[in-house]
Amino acid sequence: MNKIRHLTILGSTGSIGESTLDVVNRHSNLFKVVALTANNNVEKLLAQCRQFQPRFAVMLNPAHAERLAHAINQSDLDTTVLAGVESLEKVASLPEVDVVMAAIVGAAGIRPTFAAAQAGKLVLLANKETLVMAGRIFMDTVHQHNATLLPIDSEHNAIHQSLPHDFNGNLPTKGIRRILLTASGGPFREVSLDSLVHVTPEQACAHPNWDMGRKISVDSATMMNKGLEVIEAHWLFNAPAENIQVVIHPQSVIHSMVEYIDGSVLAQLGNPDMRTPIAHAMGYPERIESGVASLNMFEVARLDFEAPDFKRFPCLKLAYQALEIGDNMPAVLNAANEIAVESFLEEKMSFTAIPTMIEHVMKEVKQETIQSLTDLLAVDNVAREVARDWLKFST
Repeated sequence: MNKIRHLTILGSTGSIGESTLDVVNRHSNLFKVVALTANNNVEKLLAQCRQFQPRFAVMLNPAHAERLAHAINQSDLDTTVLAGVESLEKVASLPEVDVVMAAIVGAAGIRPTFAAAQAGKLVLLANKETLVMAGRIFMDTVHQHNATLLPIDSEHNAIHQSLPHDFNGNLPTKGIRRILLTASGGPFREVSLDSLVHVTPEQACAHPNWDMGRKISVDSATMMNKGLEVIEAHWLFNAPAENIQVVIHPQSVIHSMVEYIDGSVLAQLGNPDMRTPIAHAMGYPERIESGVASLNMFEVARLDFEAPDFKRFPCLKLAYQALEIGDNMPAVLNAANEIAVESFLEEKMSFTAIPTMIEHVMKEVKQETIQSLTDLLAVDNVAREVARDWLKFST
């Protein structure tokens, strides 16, 4: 890179945000943090502000922003504290910002991610919901405003690395047969189906390979995480559902693969550490040090693969169904899943009730075309209300 890249990190206190700052810290000559944002973790965001001295710090919650502003004033930092989603949009589109790491979990990350694309930024996308809920209009926005989009999910980043460098969104003309999305299978890959009804939030959050937030960990346990990634892959790589195959790979060493029509299968391998895709995207098209240990193939010793079982992982089947239906249904799926996972983590319903709630909401909400971000947010609200109503009458 021939100049310093100025960076906004949306969701800096989450696992992706922290890993991004770790990479930044290793390359202070290449990156300058302009803005950091968080939902409610005042203490962690304050510590990050002290270390990286951003121009702006944004908290979604105004009360938390007041606490942060008071602490920053006492620390004599030259950081302006802002609050609310409009402020997230502001720091995502600042003229001096080159790169936006979009790592806010959930639907809350959609508006600032759109703002970054509308401002023509290099968008490093770790927010699944933007593509799952608004895939067509988001990709249109990226193209209309000449933004650059690079995926941060380890699977999509692996696919990006395994595609031809001049990939233009057309699988057949580039000789691509299908995309192979790998999945660990989560913590319940081999337990009896009868035992799943008794799963606790702590058990669901104990991922065997990755260190992730609680919501994403539950999504991995249900394999909804992989279902959302199928929808993301559809939009990122212009791939129809029938050309996206999920492969359970318990070791999480192969992060995904691309199969070509000549029989070649190109794969990206590495230790399960999010700093690898983050460093790849931050330095792109060059390679920079990530801090990730070298992969020891002799310790790995073996690589296993199996097909996913839709009886064990009904959420994955529901995600494929939502993609095939299209229109607003992926957004409905996502909204219902967020309410279901939240309810499970709060111990208001069982683990096995998660797909039951989602399927109910998908049947109840009418299929319709999404024309705008306003339409999208309206559908999201409707689906959440249907999910909450289901919870009231089923418990």
